[in-house]
Amino acid sequence: MAVVGTNFTLGVEEEFVLLDPMDGSVALRAPDLLEHLTAEPGVTGELMRFQIETATGICRSLDEVRPELTRLRQSVAKTAEADGCLMVASGIPPCGLRPGAITSTPRYQRLAANFPALIDEAGTCACHVHVGLPSRDLGARVLAGLRPWLAPLLAISANSPVENGADSGWASRRYPLWDRWPTAKPPDEWSGAAAYDQSVGEALRHGAALDTAGVYFYARLSPRHPTVEVRIADVCLSVDDAVLLAALVRGLVITCVEAAELPRARNVRIGAALYAAARKGLDGPGVDVFTGRDADQRVLIEGLVDFIRPALKTTGDTEDVEQGLNSLFEHGTGAARQRRLLAETASPGEFAAELALATMNVPTR
Repeated sequence: MAVVGTNFTLGVEEEFVLLDPMDGSVALRAPDLLEHLTAEPGVTGELMRFQIETATGICRSLDEVRPELTRLRQSVAKTAEADGCLMVASGIPPCGLRPGAITSTPRYQRLAANFPALIDEAGTCACHVHVGLPSRDLGARVLAGLRPWLAPLLAISANSPVENGADSGWASRRYPLWDRWPTAKPPDEWSGAAAYDQSVGEALRHGAALDTAGVYFYARLSPRHPTVEVRIADVCLSVDDAVLLAALVRGLVITCVEAAELPRARNVRIGAALYAAARKGLDGPGVDVFTGRDADQRVLIEGLVDFIRPALKTTGDTEDVEQGLNSLFEHGTGAARQRRLLAETASPGEFAAELALATMNVPTR
């Protein structure tokens, strides 16, 4: 089912935490940083005042994605340093959330009023990958095809093991916190855009979401752009990890567009696989969503790559993916690297400083 003229453009959004360099606590400095970043249209605020978000422009290749992600990280990190705080890529603030840190925009204030039981733990940070498509009906087909592969994407990106200054026991502590939201769930197997829109409309009518931007499906049709938006991943510790994630997501989208028939999996198995990926990352068994059996997480990731290999060849991304996975398997996920830094540092402030260096691809201890 090749789609003639489709460019499968890429866009990547990354959310970061701002930390106090003295004790690693969250720094409520995003509004101040944004005043100094007005020349960067891709940098915006987020739900909490200790969060800041970057977004690339429309990219056509990984060679465009990588320097854009690097430039945006450098710009925000430099501004944060000048303001006396650190920019860190972590799925949750490692030394604890802070109640009452909500950004003062009307939408976020309404979100807090509508979901008071969830809001204080809502300051989590993700990486969202957008892939351009020519139609929303095609996007609905892609969402159905993405369902079996969400857990390997989470395992690869897991980067939030530290909570309140200690190991939480999760590779992605962000996942169970984010999963509490009513619409945080895998996409359905919608027949087309109309069926998708009906599900979104029901969520809004029943109060499960404030607006279309607040519908938190793990993958969705973007409410702002003509893209499929994959939202399952933690923000990646390094640019290299984020580029790998973007390549895999685009390969999956292309494969789902062009495949004559898509593999299917039941929600209960997808849920079990996501739990396993969030709990252990690459370091424990995952769940094969097609058999329901435990399986080595790295084998499952290799199965994902085999599934999308023709698409990677088409985009010229095969070498980037192979190199990215080899590095990931050798050095571990962001979660594994965070744990090593936690063990090797003597204080929360020192840990935060090392994490900020890792965020900028600066070699750490």
